[in-house]
Amino acid sequence: MKGLKPSSIRSYRDAVRLYLSFTASRIGHPVALLALEHATFDSVVEFLHHLEHDRGNAIPTRNQRLAVLHVLFEYFGSRVPEMLETARRVLLLPQKRCPPPETRFLKRNEVERVLEGVPVGRQGRRDRTLLLFLYNTGARAQEVADLRVGHIDWERRSVRLHGKGGKWRVCPLWNRTLDCLRELVEALDPDAPVFRSQRGGPLGRFGIYKLVRRHASAFDGASGPVTPHVFRHTTAVHLLGAGVEPNVIRGWLGHASLATTNRYAEIDVAAKEAALRACEPPNMPEAEPAWRSDPDLLSWLEAL
Repeated sequence: MKGLKPSSIRSYRDAVRLYLSFTASRIGHPVALLALEHATFDSVVEFLHHLEHDRGNAIPTRNQRLAVLHVLFEYFGSRVPEMLETARRVLLLPQKRCPPPETRFLKRNEVERVLEGVPVGRQGRRDRTLLLFLYNTGARAQEVADLRVGHIDWERRSVRLHGKGGKWRVCPLWNRTLDCLRELVEALDPDAPVFRSQRGGPLGRFGIYKLVRRHASAFDGASGPVTPHVFRHTTAVHLLGAGVEPNVIRGWLGHASLATTNRYAEIDVAAKEAALRACEPPNMPEAEPAWRSDPDLLSWLEAL
């Protein structure tokens, strides 16, 4: 009903599994013998402490697990009136504040160097097309994994991407991207995956991550390796630098909020410098002091 992607469902499943395993260990029962009364407020608080201090999870991961427990206990409260007070207390547990992660992006010449560094051959053709597609569309890794031949509109030079929340969006494609895609999927059925593994099946999300990290490792930074999401950031920053309206970029990338798109304006230093130069007043000749053009004053000063 919520239109969640399979990856989101797996994430919810893993959070619930961790909570159940921790609760069973906490009371010394097998997971199969857990009852609803074991889902207490204290068990949630101790579970969150366990995530941070025993498992070493970062604050964003802890917050994601808590968000899942909010949904779980809200469900308990809606089905079992006796759980309402416990559900209320759990829902009042706040998310922890944490600084947003650094938004990394590649420069244009770095993108070209990544593409040029892909070796020739059948697999290299697939990898180069995938990297170019990521840069062209700013697609998420899962969206690329779900891409099928029938999603490409050759006449309109665009592609349909299935994003978060089950929403579809259309992205334009460069001629260069279309030519590479046409060569890659020639004679394939519309239901066939565009990017395939060596065995012919769809290339998964983790396979796409490995592919990107392998070819872009030369540009890894202190904050980590280059990932598909770094390409997504790169697309946004370069579109913004080219003068594309933020609302257009929002639709291009499938952002739910314009605020998400606007944050790229904060990291584009080149755009800031260009704006600063555009607002800089022109160089004006320095005006000569008025006293220099007063002959009586000059005569008086010389007589001193």
